[in-house]
Amino acid sequence: MKFVASRLSRGNKIFPEEIYIEETGIKLKQPGVFSGKTQFISYEHISSVEIDSPLVGFSTLRFFHAGKEVIAHGFTKDDAAQIEVAIEEGRKKASNKQG
Repeated sequence: MKFVASRLSRGNKIFPEEIYIEETGIKLKQPGVFSGKTQFISYEHISSVEIDSPLVGFSTLRFFHAGKEVIAHGFTKDDAAQIEVAIEEGRKKASNKQG
């Protein structure tokens, strides 16, 4: 699954952030003018996910892994909820494979 941040949100006017839900983890793409940043985080390394959803505006997702925080901003509340559910399902599958 692919989720794209809204171009109306702060910091996403030209190059919106993207989150890809894959079988073994998530890929976050943060494009830039001259370069971009792509990160892959496997489900078993994600310790938690937090969502900040204001009454009006776009949601911010925070992924915690290996003592680091990765922030993605500009997603609708519905997209943020779907991303969280997909990550929790992926984390459960990953823990079942290990055990």
